[in-house]
Amino acid sequence: MSPEKTLTEPDRLFQAIPEPVVGLCRRLAGAGKRGWVVGGCVRDSLLGLAAKDWDVATDARPEEVQRIFRRVIPTGIKHGTVTVVLGGVGYEVTTLRGEGEYRDGRHPEAVTFLDDIEEDLARRDFTFNAIALDPLARTIVDPFDGQRDLARGLLRAVGVALERFVEDGLRVLRAARFAAALECEVEASTLRAMAAPEAHRTLAKVSPERVHDEWQKAMKARRPSIAFSLMRSTEVLPLHAPELASLADDVYARGLERIDRCPSDPPLRLAALCLELGDTPTLGADEAEALLRRLRFSNDDRNRILHLVRHQLAEGDAPSSWSDAALRRWLRAVTPSRLDDVVTLAEASREGDAKAEASALGARARAMLAEGVALETRDLAVRGKDLMQALELSPGRHIGELLEALLERVLDEPSLNQAERLIEVARGLRGGAA
Repeated sequence: MSPEKTLTEPDRLFQAIPEPVVGLCRRLAGAGKRGWVVGGCVRDSLLGLAAKDWDVATDARPEEVQRIFRRVIPTGIKHGTVTVVLGGVGYEVTTLRGEGEYRDGRHPEAVTFLDDIEEDLARRDFTFNAIALDPLARTIVDPFDGQRDLARGLLRAVGVALERFVEDGLRVLRAARFAAALECEVEASTLRAMAAPEAHRTLAKVSPERVHDEWQKAMKARRPSIAFSLMRSTEVLPLHAPELASLADDVYARGLERIDRCPSDPPLRLAALCLELGDTPTLGADEAEALLRRLRFSNDDRNRILHLVRHQLAEGDAPSSWSDAALRRWLRAVTPSRLDDVVTLAEASREGDAKAEASALGARARAMLAEGVALETRDLAVRGKDLMQALELSPGRHIGELLEALLERVLDEPSLNQAERLIEVARGLRGGAA
C-alpha cells in the first residue's frame, strides 16, 4: 500500500470553496433549504488539488431551486439536476435523491427525492466520492470513511461493491481510472466485484462513447498502466478491446511500460499500446483501426494513431547507419507533422544506447527540415507548367509522374533542386523514356 497521504485541514478545506458556491448555499438557507458541496471537487480539495467543477446537493426540489435563483437551466431536471448560473458561471445543483432500477446499465429508471444527505451519499460509487461539505455549518459529512480511504490510498465501493457495479456498469471503468489517477489500491471486495460476470454484463450495455471517455481520462494519469492492468486482470478488456486482450502477458506488459514513459497525451499513449498489435505494422494498423472505430475515436485521433502504428520505428532498426538519402525518404514517409510523435514513441520503446539513437535520429531529421529539404513535389524548384513549357509537353498524368521522378533524384541529391538543373534532368528522363 502506498504511504498515507496528508489531507487538507478542515479550515483550509472550507476556505477553498469559492465564494459564489458559499453564496449559493446561503441563498438556499435563506429559503429554508440546505446545500452541501459534493463530488469530485471535495475529493480533489482534500488532496490539495485544484477542483474543476463545484457541484451542490440540496434538499430543495428542482422547482424550488428555479424559484430561488434568477437564472436556472434545467439541464437534467428529470433526475433532479439544474444548473444555476451565477456571474456567468454554471454550478450544478442536484436534489438529494435515491434511485430506482438501472435497466440500461447506466441511468436509473426513476429517482426519488430525499431530505437526508447521508441517504444521497449512499447511492454514490466510491467512498472518497461520497463526502459532503456544509460550507455554512463548516461540517464534513463522511458516513463511509471516505477521508480515511483517501488518506490510505484505497479505492473502496460504497456499500456492497457488486450492487454498485450492477447498477452502473461504467463504474468498473471508473474504478480502474481512479486507481490510476490517484495511484491507489483497489480494496479486495471491490476488486472481486470488478471481475464479476454480473458487473461485466452491465458494463456491456454502456455506450462505446462513454467507454471512450473513460479510456481518454485514464490515459491522462501519470501512470495509465495501473488502469489498463486492472482492465486486463479483471477481464474487462475483452469487452472493448479483444485485440489487446489477446496479447501475451509479456507483450502487453511491454506496452504498459511504454505508455507510462510517454507524455500525457491520450492518443499518443494509445498508439504506444497499439504498437504491440499485429505481426507487422500493416496488420497492427488493421487491428488498431477496428478497435478505434469500435470505441468511436474521432477521425483526427484515429488517423494520428494509425499513422504512428504504420510508421513505428522497429526495435531492431539502427538509424545511425542510415544515409542522408535514406533518412530523407524515411522523413517523407513519416511526414514532418508526425516526426515528433514517431520519435517520442521510439524513445519510449527503447532504453540506453538504443533510446539515444532514436533521439539522434530526431535531431538529424529536424536539422534537415530546418535546411528546407524537399520532401514533396510541391517543394521542387519547378512546377508542372514549367516542365510543359520547357519540354513542350501537353497536360496529362505524365507530368505528375515526371515530377515524382524528379523528386526521387532530389531525395538522393538535394543540390539538384534548382530550376535549370531539374529541367535538364527532366529532359534526360523524357529522352530515356522515348
